Amino acid sequence: MNGGHLLVEGLVSHGVNTAFAVPGESYLEVLDALYEKSDQIRLIGCRQEGGAAYMAEAYGRLTGQPGICFVTRGPGASNASIGVHTAAQGSTPLILFIGQVPTSHRGYEAFQEMDYTAFFGDIAKWVTEITHADQIPEVINQAFTVATSDRPGPVVIALPEDVLRESTEKTVISFTPPEDHSISEQEVQEIMALLEEAKKPVLLVGGGGWTTNGRENLCRFAEKQNLPVVVGFRRQDLMDNNSFCYAGEAGVAMPSPVRQTLDEADVVLAVGVRFGEMTTNAYTLFQNQNQNQKILHIHASEAEFDKVIKADLHVRSNPNLAVAALTEMPSSTDGREQWREEARNRFLSTHKVPVATTGVDMAAATAYLQEVLPEDVIITNGAGNFSVWPNKFFLYGSNARLLAPQNGTMGYGLPAAIAAKVVDPERAVVCFAGDGDFQMNMQELGSATQEEAQPIVLIVNNSMYGTIRMHQERRYPERVVGTNIKNPDFVSIARAYGFYSEQVTSIEEFKAAFDKALNSRTGAVLDLIVDPEMLTPQQSITQARSRQG
Repeated sequence: MNGGHLLVEGLVSHGVNTAFAVPGESYLEVLDALYEKSDQIRLIGCRQEGGAAYMAEAYGRLTGQPGICFVTRGPGASNASIGVHTAAQGSTPLILFIGQVPTSHRGYEAFQEMDYTAFFGDIAKWVTEITHADQIPEVINQAFTVATSDRPGPVVIALPEDVLRESTEKTVISFTPPEDHSISEQEVQEIMALLEEAKKPVLLVGGGGWTTNGRENLCRFAEKQNLPVVVGFRRQDLMDNNSFCYAGEAGVAMPSPVRQTLDEADVVLAVGVRFGEMTTNAYTLFQNQNQNQKILHIHASEAEFDKVIKADLHVRSNPNLAVAALTEMPSSTDGREQWREEARNRFLSTHKVPVATTGVDMAAATAYLQEVLPEDVIITNGAGNFSVWPNKFFLYGSNARLLAPQNGTMGYGLPAAIAAKVVDPERAVVCFAGDGDFQMNMQELGSATQEEAQPIVLIVNNSMYGTIRMHQERRYPERVVGTNIKNPDFVSIARAYGFYSEQVTSIEEFKAAFDKALNSRTGAVLDLIVDPEMLTPQQSITQARSRQG
């Protein structure tokens, strides 16, 4: 067979049943092979490579299996790079295949030629270019190993045209997934001894690679040991938010009550989290302000130890295996109830916001969603001030999932929601998007319609790039430039793509419209007009201007 067909045979052997792509002439042999295997691999045709890569990243986040994405060389690869960066910062398994110029054209600045090792080298776990069809089976196995082992992440593979056309007698090589590192009995005992001594311990969790069992055990362990749980940036779905142990998110714009919990903790048991900028509140937490604070760091990758924060104990372990072992330990919670309750109450205090007097009251809308959405809802969002509603005010139950970008990329929410509907068509999927955020990838509504994977999209419309306007008004009051947006008719656009759609201007209208959206067979796009004066739930433009400096 030729290299393209051998590549697809390799994907089938690894259990791949879905791939996302924008077609290109640089990998026609792969497309032809996917045609032959269409009963085994569903190819989702996308409108732009950034959208395709976002879908693959969301698929990897939701399933735990590498999201597979195919794009063409040069511009296609450049467009897809944002999804690779999203997977890297989100610790998500992803494999991006890129068509490449023929090997005989390399080095001549051929049409659309790029050096992918140089281009992706800083954001992917592994980048390689196949130079002979015989290499394909080994490269595929290595790609799956790298993407899923230790700290999961993205792999990039360049596929020269002539290699895909080349005949080979090689066949698929059997693949044995690498064994995960597991916590030892001695390490479990050390951790439990330190927790037993602690008066104010906190469980800080985050990162990728978590399974359903892992999340269930995490909640079980926290409740058994009476531990307040703080999740990393946009990792709310790791822990049942309704649990008496859930104590908030260590994310962007970290609320001071959540920071207080982390500041006052005498032992921080960090599982899977990588101590990034958000988790450390711009590298100001865990820097020895609390001299008596001990940091216990469990992570699947040794590269994360002491990378930012120096820990008192390092444990290299897959997070699911670690919490499973810790869950088996006897309860040791004497004197901890008050501390845990204080942390919980501090988190709940952050949900108090003023009632909106103009447009849709998003606090009331979020509360209504909490009432009517099923327990296993999947919520997605991109980036912008609007994301405060799904990220700070919605409570995720044990079966709910959140797909949101760790790298704060705009335009992620809609492709992610489409990928979620591809994975589970019967599940309720709701995308929160800002008006600017939505326009980054709104053309993927076409992919959703074509694939019958239509989610519900809520556009929080304030006619501006709200996050940047917020910083602009705080630092340079009334000097507004570049942040206003003149929007199109979102309702007409959505209807043109076959979605149910309407504009909403009040909470009463929202409730009626969302009920229709929830029952729509063609998905829905609701254009929610909100008060442009309110930059955040707690701060108006007028207030921001008065707080210069």
